[in-house]
Amino acid sequence: MTEDASTRPGEARASGPSVADTLASDGIPPPPPLLENCYTFLGDKDIGFGRYTSPEFFRRELESLWPRTWQWACREEHVPEEGDTYVYYIGPYSVIVVRSGEDVIEAFLNTCTHRGTRLLAGEGSGYSPAFTCPFHGWSWEINGTIRNIPGRWDFPHVKNETHDLQRVLCERWGGFVFINMDLHARPLADYLGVMPEHFRHFPLERRGVKLHVQKKLPANWKAAQEAFLEAYHNFETHDSPNGGNTQYDVFSKYVSRFIHNIGNYSPESLEDYAGDKFRQPLLTEEELLAFLGVYGIEVDGLQPGERARGVIAEKLRSHFGEALGVDLSQVSESVMLDSIEYHLFPNMFFFAGITVPMVYRFRPDGTDVDNSIFDLLLLEPLAEGAEPPEPPEPVLLDVEQSYTEVEALGWLGAIYDQDTGNLALQQQGFKTSRKPGLTLGNYQEARIRRVHMTLDEFLSNSDGAI
Repeated sequence: MTEDASTRPGEARASGPSVADTLASDGIPPPPPLLENCYTFLGDKDIGFGRYTSPEFFRRELESLWPRTWQWACREEHVPEEGDTYVYYIGPYSVIVVRSGEDVIEAFLNTCTHRGTRLLAGEGSGYSPAFTCPFHGWSWEINGTIRNIPGRWDFPHVKNETHDLQRVLCERWGGFVFINMDLHARPLADYLGVMPEHFRHFPLERRGVKLHVQKKLPANWKAAQEAFLEAYHNFETHDSPNGGNTQYDVFSKYVSRFIHNIGNYSPESLEDYAGDKFRQPLLTEEELLAFLGVYGIEVDGLQPGERARGVIAEKLRSHFGEALGVDLSQVSESVMLDSIEYHLFPNMFFFAGITVPMVYRFRPDGTDVDNSIFDLLLLEPLAEGAEPPEPPEPVLLDVEQSYTEVEALGWLGAIYDQDTGNLALQQQGFKTSRKPGLTLGNYQEARIRRVHMTLDEFLSNSDGAI
């Protein structure tokens, strides 16, 4: 990477073609949101390791972040019929999402207003025609109003307005159900920012859950998600020459994005990142075409003047269009191929692509500062007029289990093992280092810095709406 001495911080970029250059050369132009470029230098101070290891810092997050921020709890199809429920856990908190009417989804704290017992045990889908406490039998309608109190004669002081279930804010976007335990929080739209307009071109509500994998990770939730906020790790972690020219955008204090081209890379950038590692002969267009092999697609080769990226995209349009029953003929190369990853504060990732169709969520594992839970969903486009299928139960993986055990992940299993394989070493290294904090790149790791800046706003404004 080269940088003129007069270049202001954050303006340096890898040499070679940019994401914008690649998109401009594609056969089918990308949707307008992918042509936006939004970056501002956010500073270069180190981020303290204590933010990942300190029980006190973690306690502040549990008190001032998670009860006050929007987060998706489930998909709408998890609660398709009246009385269907979904229990969501975050840290020590538990929330019940329930479809209480034909087009009404509500959320309540999962706690009895008599003596505090949790009403529904375990996370996930269920059905409840009413909510009944397993301790003393108090019960509520699915809209949260008191239904019955055994021995009501002894509770003349109990009123509906004080002992109905405790409501949680609940909104929907993109087929997801979001909750916020802070009744004074800003509306979800204020968090989403550019996302509704951008995802108008890649509607998530017209997708269904193909796979849900939930894995325990041996790292703080922030460190776990930060492994996915940049492509700078590709050279070493994935032994890949692809990643130096990824585009990073920070649209607001809640929303950021990267666009990482697939089937294209910059030869000029390789030495800057990896020394001699990638000085071997670079992949030819014919060799890039072998990428199709991971989908079981074979091609004879390239015709004169053809680029592998264009041919790969066309083959995948046909392959996935036929398999899913959708018309992908006018979908751009970028949407077909690229890793287009949006992050919504504090812990949510939404991908816009067809062959990179993931959604991520990273949460604390209960009240353990050193461990986290990673939810990975694969979303497939739905055929015209089709209803979302019933979501599959999550495949549960413990810390030591491999993603390759999940057959439905295919070639991605080994990639996720690589992505998460450094986390235990990093969490351990946080506690060993004499250097007090981690150092971030000005551009490639700016999204990480933005998350910490917004987190600090929550921690320093414990009483106000953020």
